[in-house]
Amino acid sequence: MTTTLDRSATDQQQKLARLREEVAVSPYAAIAEYAFVSDCHTGALIAPDGSVDWLCVPAFDSPSIFASLLDRQAGSFRFGPYGIVHPNARRYLPGTNAMETTWHTRTGWLVVHDALVMGPSGPEDTVTQHTRPPAETDARHMLVRTVECTAGHAEVEMVCEPIFDYGRTPADWSLRDDQRHSADASGAGATVRLCSDMSIGIEAGRARGRRILKAGERAYCALSWADQLATPATFDEAKAMIDETADFWRTWLENSRMPDHRWREYLQRSALAIKGLSYMPTGATLAALTTSLPETPGGERNWDYRFTWMRDSTFTLRALHYLLLDWEADEFMQFVADVEPSEDGSLQIMYGIDGRRDLTEETRHELSGYEGAHPVRIGNGAWNQKQNDVFGAVLDSILLHTRHSQRLPRRLWPIVESQAECATRVWKNPDQGIWEARGEPKHYVSSKLMCWVALDRAAQLATIVGEDDKATAWRRTADEITADILAHGVSDRGVLRQHYDTDALDASTLLAVLYGLLPPGDERLLNTVNAIADELTDNGFVLRYDTTETDDGMTGKEGTFLICSFWLVSALAMAREIRRARDLMEKLLRVASPLGLYAEEFEPSTGRHLGNFPQAFSHLALIDAASRIIVAEMLPGELT
Repeated sequence: MTTTLDRSATDQQQKLARLREEVAVSPYAAIAEYAFVSDCHTGALIAPDGSVDWLCVPAFDSPSIFASLLDRQAGSFRFGPYGIVHPNARRYLPGTNAMETTWHTRTGWLVVHDALVMGPSGPEDTVTQHTRPPAETDARHMLVRTVECTAGHAEVEMVCEPIFDYGRTPADWSLRDDQRHSADASGAGATVRLCSDMSIGIEAGRARGRRILKAGERAYCALSWADQLATPATFDEAKAMIDETADFWRTWLENSRMPDHRWREYLQRSALAIKGLSYMPTGATLAALTTSLPETPGGERNWDYRFTWMRDSTFTLRALHYLLLDWEADEFMQFVADVEPSEDGSLQIMYGIDGRRDLTEETRHELSGYEGAHPVRIGNGAWNQKQNDVFGAVLDSILLHTRHSQRLPRRLWPIVESQAECATRVWKNPDQGIWEARGEPKHYVSSKLMCWVALDRAAQLATIVGEDDKATAWRRTADEITADILAHGVSDRGVLRQHYDTDALDASTLLAVLYGLLPPGDERLLNTVNAIADELTDNGFVLRYDTTETDDGMTGKEGTFLICSFWLVSALAMAREIRRARDLMEKLLRVASPLGLYAEEFEPSTGRHLGNFPQAFSHLALIDAASRIIVAEMLPGELT
């Protein structure tokens, strides 16, 4: 028999459990709190406490050596004050992807600098194979960290614990010199070298160092995967590497066009993020640095984004050319020209950053996932989906590039022909849609739209090269697609549908405005823009679609998609709703991370960033949206 006393004790235990849950602090840093550093070969995420929680070497899509981002036991590398984990200030060195963190301890002040360092290009890079011409500056394949005590005194701690192959293989450490200033960590067929002017101690799978610094004293450490595992020998050499890296980023940024506008800082940070997510050896651009950061907290919407999506190509080219980064634009187009098509001649929706086609997805069940969100996925199962939007994105980017370079490279014309033929062949078929739904194929309006883009741009390119017969045929098919969309893809209230069998809204139909399916003042486009703004938003931020109305093959809700919100800004600007566009733009800029970065999604109810981080598509769409408003403000009547 249960007594009143027993029930009272049970109730008290439940209350205590709820209280513990309410006051518990996640051991994971918020996604938006991470700093992103890059050498255009790989990138790292650094938590506010000074810990590198994500790093894959030697390339962005290599297996991780630090993956505490996905499991607190999967490796990290901390460098900072002992016993203090909350810094006073963090910032990028202006105009760079190098970090500066200021710390105040009970007894003194420290300043830490972190960079994946760049330097003069040497002989052939044996670490990551290049297919593009080598630049004057390239990755040194090492992470360099320096610290200086600026006042008082403070104890500095270095804890390096690599766990190779996504947390599967702890490091096997060995000291390399009697002075304990260099040690190698090996595992899963890889070796990295840690060096420091602090004495290194080996404790099972990790290396540690501690030193008390007085005002004016300095220390450094570096982790290398370079050829011969080269490392800096002194603090001065380490500092010079970071300074040289900062010079590289600033020089690169000086070659871009940054309008003198109140949003200049956001444009600069977005440009640096996009450049940081580019893979210098091939010219590819990653969708994001990470894998499996959840779109739904604790949920299963976790994907590997360390690949190149062909649909990103249009926004990549628009952003790069708008900023006058024509070299990067050409490098990306050469990557597109290099990739191998599928058996039917179509380009895949995505490729590896080295151009590989097979991105087979697997799950790593041993990793707990960010805040328990699992599964953790390596690879992406959507790589062999049939998505009919890819043709339009590629051909629109080729037309953009042709207009800016004032010529169509000979090697790109076969791609124009093959993708136009593919779009002609498949535009009547259902597919998985732009969002890679894992449900049944549908006649998605955005897919039909992008097939129209493919044929429309192909016709324009054919005219440029004098292929008039092809231009006429492709234009005829483009007109047929337009008629089909208007007959089947518009609801009774004059709004573009998600697909032909529903009246549900989908933010991807905003692309009809951005790509110019109909004149900017067309009532159906305006109806679509207003419907999405009014009905497919959460506190003003745009959802991809309503997950209760769309079978995407997954469970759970998701946050608002930042790219869709930026698309709405662009669509409002093109509809001459400049004030509404500007208001939404300002709202989006206010939710940038403390360091000016964006993930894939934003959760208005909590203010959290969700999904992989930083997200190239979010930053590309930011540049596109900002540029349209800036042009409208500076040159009324000439809105792009």
